[in-house]
Amino acid sequence: MTGSIWLPPGASSDTLPGVPKQRPAPSWAEPDPIDELAERLDEFVGAAVHPDEIAALLESDGMSDDQIRERYGVKNSFALAEELYDRVARRFPEPEGPAHDPWQIGLLGCLLRGVVFALPGFGYVLGAPLLAGHPESFGLPAGTLPLLSGALAGWTWNQGLAHRAYSWLGLGDSPAARHSLLVGAPLGMLLGALVALAAAGTTHPTTATFAAGQSVYLGAATVLLVMGRERALLATLLPMTAGAVFAMLHPIPDAARLLLLLGSLLAVTTLALLEVQPNSIAFKGRGELRDQPPPARRQRTTMAPRLTASLPYALFGLSSGALVLNAALRGSAVAAVALTLSMGPAEWLLYRFRSGSLTGLRNSRTPKAFWRTTGQTLTLCLTAYLAALLALTLLATILWPHTPAMSGVSLTGLLLLGMVLWTALLLQSFGAVLAAAAICCTAAMAQTLALLTHAGSPHWIALYVYGTAAGAQAALVCGLLGRATAHR
Repeated sequence: MTGSIWLPPGASSDTLPGVPKQRPAPSWAEPDPIDELAERLDEFVGAAVHPDEIAALLESDGMSDDQIRERYGVKNSFALAEELYDRVARRFPEPEGPAHDPWQIGLLGCLLRGVVFALPGFGYVLGAPLLAGHPESFGLPAGTLPLLSGALAGWTWNQGLAHRAYSWLGLGDSPAARHSLLVGAPLGMLLGALVALAAAGTTHPTTATFAAGQSVYLGAATVLLVMGRERALLATLLPMTAGAVFAMLHPIPDAARLLLLLGSLLAVTTLALLEVQPNSIAFKGRGELRDQPPPARRQRTTMAPRLTASLPYALFGLSSGALVLNAALRGSAVAAVALTLSMGPAEWLLYRFRSGSLTGLRNSRTPKAFWRTTGQTLTLCLTAYLAALLALTLLATILWPHTPAMSGVSLTGLLLLGMVLWTALLLQSFGAVLAAAAICCTAAMAQTLALLTHAGSPHWIALYVYGTAAGAQAALVCGLLGRATAHR
């Protein structure tokens, strides 16, 4: 009954002992370890906008959840971070001197990377007369299937390889990054060549050879791009590009075409080999690791990035490549060129967003204010990217000979595809690469099935697919904007 007191059998309320008064803790009691930690991290915790910032610091200090439960009596690093956030008063001291911003990057370097991504397309223009054989399905030129198959295999492998090399560079181990490229790039070249040869079937041998050369180029170019040698890569592509432009205006012999293609391929491959050869100065540093005592070697070994961590990046390389190729196969080669060139501005604007979010984290006083600031920065950067993509599309349409103007539906679909690719890159920087890869793979499969089955209008289907993917990724981005740990 409500209000009654349960008594053990044979007992009455008169026999119940009195409630003991709480005694003060003895003076010799141990201090609260959370208070000690709060005092030690007082300056950082007081300036934190959100508990996630504190959780990131605890994790970077190597505190595991087991250690936190044993020592501090809370469930995990996030629970401990919330305790610290509640116990320390908010204060936001101004830093002495200019604040450090690791996301500052020059626009010229990013634009150069976009140009380097696009210039290899002139190799297909130069080598088109060398691709003999019957036209492929869907009215595509001869040799399209092995070239596309080899390219997709190469993009998939090299995207995963690049992530692994960048992971080593992030750990400060440049020799290990070079070693992974030295081993992984030739394997990627072989994989791409085998896939292209299998897709070629009974096609003319020159087509299979061209596809194998494409695989070699993709592997060598990945090495140079990862190691920051964009200018060297550009220099090797300029003669081939000039030859292709000249060939578009005046006929040139097939021997000259072959010489230009082989010359560029040989130059790129040689530079890549020199960059990662074991006898280089950087590789001599690997001997220093062998000379270190066992604890140092063990620490470096435990820091090694897991191979499975690169798998989502490989899947994203496959899906993004398939999405761009789908745009080209729908008869919009201009769209593929514009998307490729736009990767330069996309990279720079991604850095601008990360820089802006760091400034917002420093200046915001509440989580809500931080979310609002990053939301404004995101809107500005995404709008700027879509404007750059639109400008590049219009420019390519004007410069590309005999290119019809894109319809409103096609142009909207292209902008939505650009939004999918840019927000996918942003999700990668947030650490949500698996979600981005899953959405992009789903969109690529839907587009490919629609292309193979001739289901409806390809432009309207693209509009629906890209719109759905862009909406899903935008929702994920908005959910992560206010999390300070996502902006690390």
